[in-house]
Amino acid sequence: MNPPTSESAAVVETRLAHEVHRLATALLVTSAERATVPLSALGQLRDFLVVNLRHHHETEDHDLWPRILKTAPDLVQGLHGLTDEHEQLDAALAGLAAVVISEGGEETGVRSALRSAAIAVRDTVLAHLDHEEPVLFPALRDHLSAAEWREFAREVIATTPPVAGHLMIGFLDEVGTPDEVALVLAGLPEPVLPLLPAMRHQAEDDLRTLRGSGS
Repeated sequence: MNPPTSESAAVVETRLAHEVHRLATALLVTSAERATVPLSALGQLRDFLVVNLRHHHETEDHDLWPRILKTAPDLVQGLHGLTDEHEQLDAALAGLAAVVISEGGEETGVRSALRSAAIAVRDTVLAHLDHEEPVLFPALRDHLSAAEWREFAREVIATTPPVAGHLMIGFLDEVGTPDEVALVLAGLPEPVLPLLPAMRHQAEDDLRTLRGSGS
């Protein structure tokens, strides 16, 4: 399948991943403020974010950057600067992961701690993406072949931890066009494809809960 716009598949898929990160980090902040949102739902979104953000930047540092630098060694300083920012994100994610979310605990304190940690992650992600995209998008377009991207994307999918994966489907549907989402999901393993309708339905329910608009 060809990319749905003039952008390369690498840029489309990376842009959508970044938009998911923006949307999901903002949602955790606002959801933590709502007393009606169950702590279990907040915990699920928190775990999804911690796992996916860590995996995303680790695959960039250890796999994507070396692929780009093979043909564009002059980008080394810019990419290493982004890795330094990934380390800052790791510190914020560690703070978010450390919040103990327990239904038996003192809810007001849990929500306050979760919201503070979520704000730190959101703000770090937003600032980082503002720095990363002007460097990364041209690099993906100009210095990474379609074959290299397909190989990288397959490895990312194969190694993504299975934590609330349905939320990724739901967020993708919100940030991308149907053609863009189809491009991303085309790389899923064959056994997962028949599960997509049920995953979408579960994501819709869970996102409604997180937004305080019903269960």
